[in-house]
Amino acid sequence: MASSRKVQIGPLAMGGDAPVSIQTMWDKPVDAVTPELVSTINNFAAKGCDIIRFALPNMKSVDALAPLLKQTEMPLVGDIHFDYKIALKAIEAGFQKIRINPGNIGESWKVEEVIAAASHHGTVIRIGANEGSLAGEGDWTPEARSRRLIEAAEQNLELFERKGFKDVVISLKSSDIEVTYLSNRDFRKRHDYPLHLGITEAGPLIPAIVKSTLGLGDLLKEGIGETIRISISDNPEYEILAARELLSNLGLRRGQIRIIGCPKCGRTSFDTHGFLESVKEELNTLPLDASVAVMGCSVNGPGEAKHADLGITGNGNQVLIFKRGDIIRREDICSAKKAFLEELEQLRQEFSS
Repeated sequence: MASSRKVQIGPLAMGGDAPVSIQTMWDKPVDAVTPELVSTINNFAAKGCDIIRFALPNMKSVDALAPLLKQTEMPLVGDIHFDYKIALKAIEAGFQKIRINPGNIGESWKVEEVIAAASHHGTVIRIGANEGSLAGEGDWTPEARSRRLIEAAEQNLELFERKGFKDVVISLKSSDIEVTYLSNRDFRKRHDYPLHLGITEAGPLIPAIVKSTLGLGDLLKEGIGETIRISISDNPEYEILAARELLSNLGLRRGQIRIIGCPKCGRTSFDTHGFLESVKEELNTLPLDASVAVMGCSVNGPGEAKHADLGITGNGNQVLIFKRGDIIRREDICSAKKAFLEELEQLRQEFSS
């Protein structure tokens, strides 16, 4: 599949030869930019998030969030519906990208004003087409539904193309896996705009991850999709980690730790779940392209995880720490975390030298 055109969203390149980017959406209203908000955004970045979207339901929300533009390097997307003046204000404030549905903005002259402002400021516009907002026409096969979704996106695109505005990202979203696949696959055959992939309204953690993996994996393997959001009815952090894991397993993302871990069983002498919970921040934020194993007993580790760059496993009343299959330390349970983090830092130094 041919690559898409490239757009520049602040410091982030999307499309062309740029890697697939990860995004999420802030999940609550923002009345003011606080140190806690800035810290959380920076933590999201450390875990692999490249771009974050905020709802801008009114003018006040733009004023509240605008200071964040100067306090984080992550590009910010303003999500706007109904009022074109909010879009104009967000563009003027410096949001690097806005998301609009031209169909609910109103008359074409309002959309034209948004296009003119975005062109002047170098702002990227994401045009969203969502199957849930389309009227049915009697044929409910996945093929017919995907055609309607594509037609809706193309109708929205018409004015942008007439105005010569090309800094556009397209999303064609459905809660149905097959409709999502067909619409994005067929749209890419006809257009080279970057595609924002996602299964909309995918549900809570486990259903959302399963649906998104099935619905987006084939598209990504075919080279379709320039940015993804794993929509989950839960903490946005899970969206980032799930997207990172999907891209990593497809060979499309590097630079983060790949975790190997066994489930609990009757042989377990080491609380793998509790240990993983205690070191998850380090594992999820350390910029290290390595595999790390947390195993429960000497049957599985280091044997079944001997390929891991670093690992830890239970062994009776002790733990063994191993590197690529070789045992390098024996520790009591109480000193396991400290020893493991020491070896993790040593591994980081080895990889960076």
